[in-house]
Amino acid sequence: GRVPPPLAALSQVLRLERSRRTAIVFPLQKLERYLAPGTDTARFRLFQPGLAALQRAEALFRSDRGHPIYYVSSAVRMDHAPPPALPEVCFIGRSNVGKSSLIRALFSLAPEVEVRVSKTPGHTKKMNFFKVGKYFTLVDMPGYGYRAPQDFVEMVEAYLQARRNLKRTFLLVDGVVGLQKTDHIAVEMLEEFGISYVMVLTKIDRASRGVLLKNVLEIQEFVTESTQGCFPQLFLVSSVEFSGVHLLRCFVAHVTGNLPTVEAS
Repeated sequence: GRVPPPLAALSQVLRLERSRRTAIVFPLQKLERYLAPGTDTARFRLFQPGLAALQRAEALFRSDRGHPIYYVSSAVRMDHAPPPALPEVCFIGRSNVGKSSLIRALFSLAPEVEVRVSKTPGHTKKMNFFKVGKYFTLVDMPGYGYRAPQDFVEMVEAYLQARRNLKRTFLLVDGVVGLQKTDHIAVEMLEEFGISYVMVLTKIDRASRGVLLKNVLEIQEFVTESTQGCFPQLFLVSSVEFSGVHLLRCFVAHVTGNLPTVEAS
């Protein structure tokens, strides 16, 4: 298998000096110091697991003989989907938002797992199911927007409405450009179906601090004022630098019921 990239493992991150370590594990907290005095930062720290929880989550994402992580199958219709036997999370987002790259980063400690990353936007045209041992399933959904498959809406709507084992939907938003019209359509769909979801800002390594801060504050305000089913804390990630990847692994482990002691809903 491939060698995991630097900082894919928490042990590598812990060797860094403190401010760099915080920036990798809790990138949202790094932005706090640049906020205007008096800004409410409670939503920056709703999910703040300790080291033990982060390590337990990482163990779930590290494959071994007794704990295989593998691609199960792809489906274009719900009757092709594998049985809903395990807790499940799904990742949706615009084409070219970096969804497959993020999933590959999450699975970087299981280098034998093949997550195809296309240079062509809209390449993922099926629902791709990955099994994480006996603990949970992760689903990579087709991208929407530019060059999305025509039956995207039917496929995703059917999945969201029928998948009873779905514990959380991760809606990926480009951290450089913020919420787009197609993202708002996705939010409306999730809200209409009463789906619990969380927003993940991708590609934060490509955004200037000012742009990132502006997008974070605008999206947090939108989440507070205009959503019911969205977790109030945003998750910031870079699949290149591994910022936020360790925290996101921990949140996935938590919402699938594999970290019951972490306090967050």
